[in-house]
Amino acid sequence: MSLPASAASPETSLFPVPRPVESASVIPASATATVLPAAITKMRPQLRPASPQEVAVAARSVDLPTLGPDISLKPFLRPKSLEQEVLFKKRKLRKSSVCGDIAIQGKPVGKVSSKVKACGIKDAVQITSVSGVVLSRPSTMDCGTAIALNKWVEKSVKPTFKRRGPVVELQVAAHYACRTRNNRKGARISEHGKGRAIDISAFKMADGEVVTVLSGWRKNPSQTQLKKVWRGACGPFGTVLGPNSDRYHRDHFHLDTARHRSGPYCR
Repeated sequence: MSLPASAASPETSLFPVPRPVESASVIPASATATVLPAAITKMRPQLRPASPQEVAVAARSVDLPTLGPDISLKPFLRPKSLEQEVLFKKRKLRKSSVCGDIAIQGKPVGKVSSKVKACGIKDAVQITSVSGVVLSRPSTMDCGTAIALNKWVEKSVKPTFKRRGPVVELQVAAHYACRTRNNRKGARISEHGKGRAIDISAFKMADGEVVTVLSGWRKNPSQTQLKKVWRGACGPFGTVLGPNSDRYHRDHFHLDTARHRSGPYCR
């Protein structure tokens, strides 16, 4: 018995003709959740999960956005205890900071009165450290001077002594004191008497080495470093005096925030 002519078509043939594979362009977008390179998505005899190496190759071969630690393939894990320790330290520093800057540590003093009319401080603070560098003794000044000191230490002192240090302490020769300039009788009241000055005599390093202005000003390599921090103070402070200014300052830097019409006076 012969079959109808229509039975000769592939759909009804006793021996079906293999159907050509459809082009990848007509596969619906929902057929895969992630677009990977053709090397990974090509047809395989048996489908298997991509290996980590293949995923890494795929990630490098496509233009992916920068991922943060929370969504990266290898998230950065920070111990919870360390995170709490950092937060506790910041909270403690913020609580003991003054002048609106967490880098300036100390306590508010308030008004400092004096029997001498030209002396005294309206809103004084007592500074113990600036930018992580400790002062050898708590020093009383106004916030303008504290801010200038912090800026000088951060921008000049720390970078200058970075390789030799780091510097951990400033040795304070003088801070607030109601007295005349250079303690001379009949002279004008010093900026120290107004809470706008501080004298620094030396810089202490982490290994215990102390670089003094007296012995280091004319000796290398201390001379180069001391002159660099001396120049760095000119700007944050209005007056900067060192060993080259006069015999009164041969062993320390005098730094004050008095402003002059012609600009900073540095000698």
